[in-house]
Amino acid sequence: MKITVAGTGYVGLVAGACFAEKGHDVLCVDIDENKVNAMKKGICPIYEENLEDLMIKNYKAGRLDYTTDYKTAYKDADVIFIGVGTPEKEDGSADLSYVKNVACQIAENAEKNCLVVVKSTVPVGTNDKIEALIKENLAHDVKIEVASNPEFLAQGHAVRDTLFAKRIVIGTESQEAENLLQEIYKPFNLPIVSVNRKSAEMIKYACNNFLALKISYMNDIANLCDLMGANVEDVAKGMSYDTRIGNSFLNAGIGYGGSCLPKDTKALNYIASQNGYDLKIIKAVVDVNEKQKVKLFNKALKRLKSFDGLKVAVLGVTFKPGTDDLREAPAVANIKLLLEKGANVHLYDPVRN
Repeated sequence: MKITVAGTGYVGLVAGACFAEKGHDVLCVDIDENKVNAMKKGICPIYEENLEDLMIKNYKAGRLDYTTDYKTAYKDADVIFIGVGTPEKEDGSADLSYVKNVACQIAENAEKNCLVVVKSTVPVGTNDKIEALIKENLAHDVKIEVASNPEFLAQGHAVRDTLFAKRIVIGTESQEAENLLQEIYKPFNLPIVSVNRKSAEMIKYACNNFLALKISYMNDIANLCDLMGANVEDVAKGMSYDTRIGNSFLNAGIGYGGSCLPKDTKALNYIASQNGYDLKIIKAVVDVNEKQKVKLFNKALKRLKSFDGLKVAVLGVTFKPGTDDLREAPAVANIKLLLEKGANVHLYDPVRN
């Protein structure tokens, strides 16, 4: 299958490398020429376990390549995956400008029938709008349909989560589109959940928000344990044996960060408000997380009284181990507060870019 992947960030690059690993002919498109040249040399632009090895292997095998020439890339692809960013706006909504830009480029340059698959996390109903946008701007007499195929990756082991996923979710509006995606994922030999587009979009938000809920819930329980003399690790262990709860995302800490959970909780809350519904639970999740980020700082300040002139070490700067991602990292919020209070801050993180 001839596949083009728009975007070589966390979503697009991992998807492209894994598709190539399963035998597909993949071309990844990015606007950054220096980044493309580096990837051709086998240099991975993000820190992700096993990704660079996969890139080198499949580039040498001729199954994976990179380009800035989107016109040629979209011209005769069988399937085009959109994996560009959907960052958070000030009001909490998702910025879809990058997705829409790619959609317009596809409409102007596709010269054969193809399926456009949105892997980027987008609000419910976005795939309908993207399909309409493409049809409005078609420059050639071709048939283009849009499908949803959200990613469910944890940064740090995204390659593993792709090649050995618990399930693959595809959202389509025709049997033809479903069959094509089934064919693409057949070499993965994984369970496939096939639904309509809007359901696929909602599955992504529902999953990420539920994980954020578990994290904030355990942090709230940890704070109560701290006041009452209970051990939250023991509490979590006792909970983990209940199969209805499971053992993941029960570790209390200083809150979640990264590129997914913070923006997806805010985005779902925004979507709900736009539809006249008050998501009280998700509001509470966001509130607990924001307070949790500076819990350690507040504890230390209460004990030390002042950070002025103190040498303070921050061990771990990224939002989680095994990544180089600083987006929404709790450490960043603490570093800012420490500097404001006059601390001499020294940072250490094992991951170097």
